[in-house]
Amino acid sequence: MKINKLSIDGKRNSIEVLDKIFSAKINKQLVSNVLYKTNANYKGRKAKTKQKNEITGSTAKIYAQKGTGNARHASRKAPIFVGGGVAHGPKGQSSYKKRNLNKSEKKISIASLITEKNKSNDLLVFDDFTSEIKKTKEMNSILTKFEAKNSLIIVDKNSKEKIYKSIRNIPNVKISDANHFSAFDLVKYKKLIFTESSIKELEKKYT
Repeated sequence: MKINKLSIDGKRNSIEVLDKIFSAKINKQLVSNVLYKTNANYKGRKAKTKQKNEITGSTAKIYAQKGTGNARHASRKAPIFVGGGVAHGPKGQSSYKKRNLNKSEKKISIASLITEKNKSNDLLVFDDFTSEIKKTKEMNSILTKFEAKNSLIIVDKNSKEKIYKSIRNIPNVKISDANHFSAFDLVKYKKLIFTESSIKELEKKYT
């Protein structure tokens, strides 16, 4: 299929792209599952409490089992004592099982979301950036012109070198490449912008 390609000054052209990425079947259930797993893996699990076996101290029985009239106890490491272990407390990141995403899930979810962006006219394709844009003000005016102040920009390596300094301080804009963006990024930002070469790089992953 063909989609529009724009230059910075607004001139239109067209580019041939893969149907399986830009006109794919939208699988909302899979996208929802991928976002759930991705979001769960982003969360930090830093809270950690010590269990009975991790408390430092004597393991000696605190008093005789029988004859004292008191309840039976072992050491003071039991959870019922102050300074003892914590029963059923958080165990930290090491004990948390990460949810795995296979390559097929990632590819289908990304193709679904790119197709959705394309259908809602939130997808833009630019020519590769051949000249350096040094000023943030200049880059900001370009994004304003194309109504892309909230956008994920996927660029090729050469284009990134040309615009990275001018775009890194603009809020609500993220710059990435074809190998380092996720379904979570596609949902977070309203507009999706590709350079022509970055589309070719993405298509290699799907062929």
